[in-house]
Amino acid sequence: GVVGLPTETLYGLAADGSQPNAVARLNRLKVKDEQSPVLLLAADIEQVVLVSVAPPPSFTLLSRSFWPGPLTLVLPAAPGVSAQVTGGLGTVAVRVPGIALPRILAAELGHPITGVSANLHGRRPPRSAREVADAFPTGLDLLLDGGETPAGAPSTLLDLTTPRPRILRQGVVQETALRRFLPDLEASSSGSAL
Repeated sequence: GVVGLPTETLYGLAADGSQPNAVARLNRLKVKDEQSPVLLLAADIEQVVLVSVAPPPSFTLLSRSFWPGPLTLVLPAAPGVSAQVTGGLGTVAVRVPGIALPRILAAELGHPITGVSANLHGRRPPRSAREVADAFPTGLDLLLDGGETPAGAPSTLLDLTTPRPRILRQGVVQETALRRFLPDLEASSSGSAL
């Protein structure tokens, strides 16, 4: 099923990230290209290791410094991660969220859940359960109301698969904070499909 739930940034749509049919349903619900990548939310670093392979040395420092929290890392995908999640790119965008609810759901499943924004593709992401219900009057199996989200901005999306790390989407974690750990960080980009 597809569940609307809060994160520390915005409301997201969660589905079983290991089930290609669930991810495809999620993309149809969002009216999103099924070939675009889908962000995953993990319970802990151990779950991140399940969906990624050979992360760079900076991964350990960044994950210890920013997780749980609003930093999404793009890593080389493990062989078992479906093309519906990777968008066929061979990479996976994953984070350990700062709010407990998605971590608990991922822990109960035993693997990461999806964490795409709970809006129709291209529309403003919602900050409340009411906004999610307005965007999706049908199609959700469950909507969990955690009140208004505090951030009002997405997670920062950082690509660690390139020779120099680069910000794909500016979000809650500021570029200046990342530069303390990554002096060779490429200048930020303005958008992302996630």
